Amino acid sequence: MPTGLALRDPRQQLFDAAARVLTRGGVAALTSRAVTDEAGVAKGVLHRHFADFDAFLVDLVLDRIARVEAQGAALRDAAGTGTVAGNLTDAMFELFEPVMSAIVVLTIARDELRNRLRAAGTARFPVAGEAVAAVAGYLAAERDRGRVAADADVQVLAPTLIGAVQLLFTEHRGGEPPVEDVHKVVVTVLR
Repeated sequence: MPTGLALRDPRQQLFDAAARVLTRGGVAALTSRAVTDEAGVAKGVLHRHFADFDAFLVDLVLDRIARVEAQGAALRDAAGTGTVAGNLTDAMFELFEPVMSAIVVLTIARDELRNRLRAAGTARFPVAGEAVAAVAGYLAAERDRGRVAADADVQVLAPTLIGAVQLLFTEHRGGEPPVEDVHKVVVTVLR
């Protein structure tokens, strides 16, 4: 006879639990036990849905990459509206929300995870590379509309912007940096 309660979406429940563990305790706190405890499920639930913990982490990161790609599509759709600096400033807060920042640290910290992600076809620097592609796509769309200089090298601007803003988010303790600070970085890079 089955025991326990049926889980509606166990994968998503585990992903959400991992996000909470990451934001609360950082990469060092992220273990299979911490995730299942946070999700309120038996440890076997994770292993029923994933071959091992690294497979779970790969799917967790791929889920976040899909979100970055969706954000990139929405950003490209915003081309021609608002201001370029305003659109990018808003996008930076979406791209560098706490879970996404923790995921970037996670991919840096775990060699096996990075190797598996690359084998799955991600950017060489997973998550950050997809964020760069999203920003480059947006800048190219704005360049095509004449709102970014015709000779702007979006393949240089995008990683410069992502790197500068990521440092700003990383160095700001106790939450997000002020919008004005992010906007200033965006405007400076675009200039």
